[in-house]
Amino acid sequence: MKKVTMFYLENCPHCKKASKILEELKSKNSLYANVQIEKIEESKNVRIAEAHDYYYVPTFYVDGVKLHEGVPTLEKIESVLKAAI
Repeated sequence: MKKVTMFYLENCPHCKKASKILEELKSKNSLYANVQIEKIEESKNVRIAEAHDYYYVPTFYVDGVKLHEGVPTLEKIESVLKAAI
């Protein structure tokens, strides 16, 4: 399983939507349920966030490669989970 990192902001509506989609996908597919996601709150971990190349949240990296940035959709979030497996 590949390492997944999610950058987010606590009050971001798109980040909340991405988390909701993640939970939905994980509850429907046991393979996705095994994907571990390191969630990094951007404003509380500024140094880590600045070391990564992105502008919008949520942003997902899989093994250090940015796969999604910005407004989430079910298809985009599922592609992140598929890449992690």
